[in-house]
Amino acid sequence: MVDSDKIIGLATDHGGFEMKEFIKKKLLVAGYEVKDFGTDSEASVDYPDLIHPLASNIDKGNLQTGIIFCGSGNGAQITANKYSGVRAALSWSKEQAKLAREHNNANIISLPGRFVSFELAWEMVQVFLMTDFEGGRHQRRVNKIPQIIK
Repeated sequence: MVDSDKIIGLATDHGGFEMKEFIKKKLLVAGYEVKDFGTDSEASVDYPDLIHPLASNIDKGNLQTGIIFCGSGNGAQITANKYSGVRAALSWSKEQAKLAREHNNANIISLPGRFVSFELAWEMVQVFLMTDFEGGRHQRRVNKIPQIIK
């Protein structure tokens, strides 16, 4: 049986497809299990159609961690953050990936498939997966995130 922390959800549109495939291979070699929500090619698709199923699984507790991609990473992140139990962080550097975990307890990292190298993306994923949430004063802030303000 695989430890639930070792199962990583992946989802992308066509703009992040190649990066997703690269990261998927790296994760498998590193001993992770992958649940791939697609897409399965570079054919044009709408990112919400792929991101919603992954984010829903995180929100329901079926998965603990996800990696999402799109051309800029923005659309994927915006979509995932519609779920109150999701904290998706767009990252362009290892430092951002680290702080997203340490300070925000992010459970999804969103990567810009067209704007960072595959190697940097893999480094960010490793940092994200290996960094723990600090808690403390950050927990108080994270607790305030799901509030709906009208």
